[in-house]
Amino acid sequence: MFSSRLPDLSSNRLSRAIESARAFVDLTESNPTQAGFDYPRDLLDPLSRVEALTYTPSPFGALDARRAVAADYARQGLCVAPERIVLTASTSEAYSLLFKLLADAGDEVLVPRPSYPLFDHLTRLDTVVARPYALDYHGRWSIDVDSIERAATPRTRAVLVVTPNNPTGSYISRDECDWLASFCGNRGIAIVADEVFADYALDTNAAAGSGRVVIQDRALAFALGGLSKSAGLPQVKLGWIAAGGPAAQVDEALRRLDVICDAYLSVSTPVQIAAAELIARGEDIRSQIVERVRANLHTLHARIAAVPACSVRHTEGGWYAVLQVPSFEPEEDLVVRLLTEHHVLAHPGYFFDFPRESFLIVSLLPRPGVFADGIERIARHFDCTSVV
Repeated sequence: MFSSRLPDLSSNRLSRAIESARAFVDLTESNPTQAGFDYPRDLLDPLSRVEALTYTPSPFGALDARRAVAADYARQGLCVAPERIVLTASTSEAYSLLFKLLADAGDEVLVPRPSYPLFDHLTRLDTVVARPYALDYHGRWSIDVDSIERAATPRTRAVLVVTPNNPTGSYISRDECDWLASFCGNRGIAIVADEVFADYALDTNAAAGSGRVVIQDRALAFALGGLSKSAGLPQVKLGWIAAGGPAAQVDEALRRLDVICDAYLSVSTPVQIAAAELIARGEDIRSQIVERVRANLHTLHARIAAVPACSVRHTEGGWYAVLQVPSFEPEEDLVVRLLTEHHVLAHPGYFFDFPRESFLIVSLLPRPGVFADGIERIARHFDCTSVV
């Protein structure tokens, strides 16, 4: 009766353990609105403007809202024309629109490993095949270009990059961006770059040296952004796609994307009316988040430095950190043990498709005291384990 595109919905051991846990320190928090930041009470007032009572549908979104997004790119030093910007309700929707644009059922997109597990669901829902390519760690995470060459087939339609990546925190460098543009441009493959964490630099040198696919002109490319991360406002549901690459290819892509977007018209009028003010006022929330994640990362390094059995992988940006820990037991056993015995929850590495064990992924969003408490619980577990 139901589509095979849906995943197995049965609960697993970890989810059952979380449901059974009474109280624990949550180091997986990803929702900024639940993390104790100071949101002005009037921040969402622009959503109630009287202009929103008039509905004027536009497949790509209101031009004034797209101009506001273009101005935000200008803040980042990038020149993107409003006409090359498409508004969406979320980054997830942006992926779905682009899969519809670029791929037929059974076509392939290359996705980074490790990376965010949502790709498996999004590709499957759009009947696209996800083929992994590797990120390697040699003091910093970088793209294994040989793995892209091995993974690409005649049915490859796009290479997905997340910059900075979730959870490794790695930006794509300018050299990597240049290589991707050449590789994809020569093969008629598009680049889709998820840049939602671009403003959250933890290594300013890496951020300054990062590549931005939307300003190259060798391959058709799409950059994704949105208020969920850039302004800490996941509830207002506004994202965007910025198109770049050879002019003729961009024009043809936008012509076809217009048809797809016109079939959905998913972005609400109130958020389009409010876009310019929400983007501008989001700077205050973003500054709070940057200060928090940097402080928590410092706390993490300071405490884990005293645990010889563990190490923190270098992260360049974003909201997450990766801990490499001893492989005394399977990751799932470890995470369940930390939850049931030490009352702290972290993500296991396999959740993000790490190719080997053992890793823990922690969010840097929690309140500083909560974060320090959670890291202390993890550190104490490995202090004891290393002695035994």
